[in-house]
Amino acid sequence: MCESHFCHKKCEGGKKKKLAQIPDPFLRARLHFPMHVTSLPHGKWGNLLYCGLFSNFCFYRADIWLLVRSLHGRSGTWWDEHLSEENVSFVKQLVSEENKAQLASKLCPLKDEPWPLHPWEPGSSRVGLIALKLGMMPLWTKDGQKHVVTLLQVQDCHVLKYTPKENHDGKMAALTVGGKTVSRFYKSPSLLEFYQELGLPPKQKVKIFRVTDNAVIKPGTPLYAAHFRPGQYVDVTAKTIGKGFQGVMKRWGFKGQPATHGQTKTHRRPGAVSTGDVARVWPGTKMPGQMGNKDRTEYGLKVWRINTKHNIIYVNGSVPGHKNCLVKIRDSTLPAYKDFCKNLPFPTYFPDGDEEELPEDLYDENVCQPSAPSIIFS
Repeated sequence: MCESHFCHKKCEGGKKKKLAQIPDPFLRARLHFPMHVTSLPHGKWGNLLYCGLFSNFCFYRADIWLLVRSLHGRSGTWWDEHLSEENVSFVKQLVSEENKAQLASKLCPLKDEPWPLHPWEPGSSRVGLIALKLGMMPLWTKDGQKHVVTLLQVQDCHVLKYTPKENHDGKMAALTVGGKTVSRFYKSPSLLEFYQELGLPPKQKVKIFRVTDNAVIKPGTPLYAAHFRPGQYVDVTAKTIGKGFQGVMKRWGFKGQPATHGQTKTHRRPGAVSTGDVARVWPGTKMPGQMGNKDRTEYGLKVWRINTKHNIIYVNGSVPGHKNCLVKIRDSTLPAYKDFCKNLPFPTYFPDGDEEELPEDLYDENVCQPSAPSIIFS
């Protein structure tokens, strides 16, 4: 009998014993199917498809499904197939050294002169930062009031690109800023070429900031947490935590319908959404829908403290997003806080500039420092 017959038919000449001796489960499965089945695309994934569609005709499918489970449980990291776990640390160290050498070659002062710096003027707009949200902690002022602050850490933040106002919107120039270095194995070749020309490693988050002509910074310049100063106010933008599709009671805080007295399946419904005279539903009516996972901005958050060693900014209150998310920080655009931008580093903070070396921690004048005594005897 030909090998192309189905497995549920009895085979002659001890074919069942011969198949059991074949070590490869994929080849063993293929021998159980007819010609019109095995004419589909060959390969291990095609054979797994055969076993899934015709499992009733496969005698030796147990070991195949064990193999499928083992393949399904494998992690999707890039070194599983091409690199052993012992060499992961070596590759990471090699990549970091290559990034440092690439950056040093691009920062040679003999190749390109620094851009001129301009003084601050009324109406000037500086660049912002991209920071990592670490969490929240309490903080006390000198008068005994407790404030909850959010810790935002600036990690490998650099200016990537300068766009003149003629090529942007005709009103203000733009600076593209990237934050938090990531592995180059997940970036496209065209994007890697862009970063290679800058001499910088790839970035996880890229944002565009509108700046005035006197606040332009040369691409490749690193940005630090000392770009801001305690006492000023900032605006923080991030993507909120996604809650999925929610009803009006959770999404908008509706009261809901009565629980009894004849109500049937309407306890959490919104009720009327319009009137008869209008004969339409107005745009913007509060209804069920996607909750969260949208970009939101908190305006006018005060900066209480800045750690220059670890590049951590302590801002008042909560900010959108979950822990370890990347947020966008810029000077507050509220008219009431415009005067706080006069004495800030302009256009940004340069560690090797003319300013004196900053201490490890910068505090607002009203903050009670942890090292200060809590009780003073007169």
